[in-house]
Amino acid sequence: MKPLISISFFVGSFVFFVAPLFAADQSADEAAIRALEARQPEAWNQHDAKAYVNLFTEDGDCVNIVGWWWKGRAEIERKLTDAYVYVFKESTLYIANVHIRLLTPAVAVVHVRWTMTGARTPAGLPVPQQGIQTHLLQKKDGQWLIAAFQNTLSVPEMPFPKGPVTPRPGSTPKS
Repeated sequence: MKPLISISFFVGSFVFFVAPLFAADQSADEAAIRALEARQPEAWNQHDAKAYVNLFTEDGDCVNIVGWWWKGRAEIERKLTDAYVYVFKESTLYIANVHIRLLTPAVAVVHVRWTMTGARTPAGLPVPQQGIQTHLLQKKDGQWLIAAFQNTLSVPEMPFPKGPVTPRPGSTPKS
């Protein structure tokens, strides 16, 4: 019976003394992640590809709203530099909401709701006005960086139809 008391005492002591340290670390990580996410619109709105790409790990990936997959800081910077010449030259990015989920002490998933004004996209491409980004963050050498970035346009959610849907022109219904 004594070993059970010792184990209970150890577990209770661990929770009482160590759990607050984990919570403090988590709060510090969340603050650091929010600071990283705040730098995103700052870099974007200055149209500074170098500052923007520094939010990523060296081998970070970026999938934009049209599904173009850019691999690594060098490619992301090259593509953004080109995009800032005309398409996003007058764009302004606003971050509306940041939701953080720490998976481990060094990995987090972050969902970012955003809106944008001023983008001038070519015909055939969607105009980025609002969406959700999914970031997989990695903590390296005490710094949170984006390892993977997925951007998706969004529209307000609505109920699914409960009956037949009229097909869009040009689409063929499946039998």
